[in-house]
Amino acid sequence: MNNDGLIRIREAMNHIKPAEKNAAVYILENPEEIVRLSIKELSNRSGSSQAAITRLCKNIGVSGFQDLKLRIAGDLQTSELNIYNGNEIISDENVNSLIEKVSQKNIESIRQTLKILEINSVERAIEALNKANRIDFYGAAASQVIAQDAQQKFLRINKYCTAYEDAHLQLTSSVTLRENDVAVGISYSGETKHVLSAIRNAKQNNAVTVAITRYGKNTLSELVDIHLCVSSVESDLVRSAATASRIAQLNIIDILFTGVASRNYDATIHYLNQTREALQREFRNPKKG
Repeated sequence: MNNDGLIRIREAMNHIKPAEKNAAVYILENPEEIVRLSIKELSNRSGSSQAAITRLCKNIGVSGFQDLKLRIAGDLQTSELNIYNGNEIISDENVNSLIEKVSQKNIESIRQTLKILEINSVERAIEALNKANRIDFYGAAASQVIAQDAQQKFLRINKYCTAYEDAHLQLTSSVTLRENDVAVGISYSGETKHVLSAIRNAKQNNAVTVAITRYGKNTLSELVDIHLCVSSVESDLVRSAATASRIAQLNIIDILFTGVASRNYDATIHYLNQTREALQREFRNPKKG
C-alpha cells in the first residue's frame, strides 16, 4: 500500500490554489477522519467544492479522492504522523530529547523523499551525468555546501565538474555549457534567483538541466529537464536552518554518484585508489625517527 498521501499534500501547500487549500488543511489536520469520508462529506466539512478536491488530487499526482484515501490509510498504518508535530528548535531542550528528535527528523526526511522520488527521473539523471563532458552544480548557502560535496565526489571518479561558491562564477560558467554537458540546480525552495538564471543559461545552450528541489511546482522544477524532488519535515518557521532538507538532498547526491560510479565500476575503483593514494602521500602523518 502506498503511504505518501499526507506528504504529497504537505509539500504542495505553497502552490495549491486557495479553493483547494481549505480541503488540504482539513485533510492534514484530520487524517484519521478522511479515510471514512466521501468526497461530498469532505466538501461539506472543509468548505471546498468537490471540483476543488478533485483538482487537489490531480495537482498532487494521485488519480482521485479514493486513491488519496488509500494513501492516507497507508500513512496511518506507519504511525509516523507525530514526526511533523512540534518545533525543531525550542528553548533549553533536554539533550537526550534533541538527539532523538533531530536524528528521527533527518531519517524521516530521507524516508519521505524516497516515497515521492521518481525512479525514472533518477535513471535519466544518472544517464545524463554519466555521459556528460562537464557538470556544473549551482546552489546558494546550505545548497552550495551540497554542490561542493557533489563536486568532491564526482571529481574523485574523473568526472569534470564545477561548484563555484561565487554566484557570478556560477553564472559565468553556465553560459559556457554545451549540448553534452549537465547543469544541476540545487535549491529547496526552487526560487533562488541566481540558480534560476544559471539554469536558464544552461538550457539555452542545450545542456541537460537537473533540479534537486522540493516536491511540487516551483520555478526551478518547471524550468528543468529532470526534476528530483525532496521532502523535508521542517516547519517554515525554522527553514533557515535547512537541516533535514539538506540531509535529503545530500542523499540524492549520493544516489547519483553511486549510480554513475556503478556504471563505470573498473574505472571508478582505479580513480578512487589513485586519489586516495595521492591524498595519503601528501597529508598522512610523517613517520617518527
